[in-house]
Amino acid sequence: MSNILKASERQLEVLEKVSNSGDRRSFLKIAGMSIAMLSIVGCSDTITSPTTTGATLTNDDIGILNYAYALEQLEAAFYTQVVSSFPSAFSADDRAVFTDIRDHEISHRDFFKAALSTSAIGSLEPNFTSIDFTSRDAVLAAAKTFEDLGVSAYNGAGKLLTDVKYLAVAGEIVSVEARHAAVIRDLISPKTAAFSDDMITPGGLDLARKPSEVLAAAGAYIKTTITSKLP
Repeated sequence: MSNILKASERQLEVLEKVSNSGDRRSFLKIAGMSIAMLSIVGCSDTITSPTTTGATLTNDDIGILNYAYALEQLEAAFYTQVVSSFPSAFSADDRAVFTDIRDHEISHRDFFKAALSTSAIGSLEPNFTSIDFTSRDAVLAAAKTFEDLGVSAYNGAGKLLTDVKYLAVAGEIVSVEARHAAVIRDLISPKTAAFSDDMITPGGLDLARKPSEVLAAAGAYIKTTITSKLP
């Protein structure tokens, strides 16, 4: 799995260059472009054929990386569907933000797919029947759910990784996901909800969820059966 380590090192180098950007839109665009560059790493490797018949997550570093890959697939599919047909009530800013986040999630997804190579699980089939994609409120609520879940998933899985290089990359990606969560909350309730107490512990830390908890929540939006050996 040396290509994962090489891609991880490249990702750290590129993401560090955008960490000081203060403008919301500028950061989203720069980070998206930077991560997109990393999606190229390992793209010449053999990738497992897409399948919707099932996926298994092993209880090791590869299983955790596939767990992250599964969540990134879900987010990428959601934002892609939103951008393909925006709710009529979406403002120009809403559209710009969702387009930028879509690009990030696609880059995250493609990065994990390329880095995992033949160890990658297949493509998952989403189930978004419970989401009204014509409603701004419904789409923002779903985005908030996915982003908050994603941040807590990375936080909870980090301690399970044994290779520090994998942990470093997870830390860089979760910081981008947290920015997404804050931006979505700001769209829902400007200047009031970015630091909502429901995602921050009494000790001032981000909420962390175990893979089993995250998969149980995400399962409502995934048709593909996921068998997980992760805690």
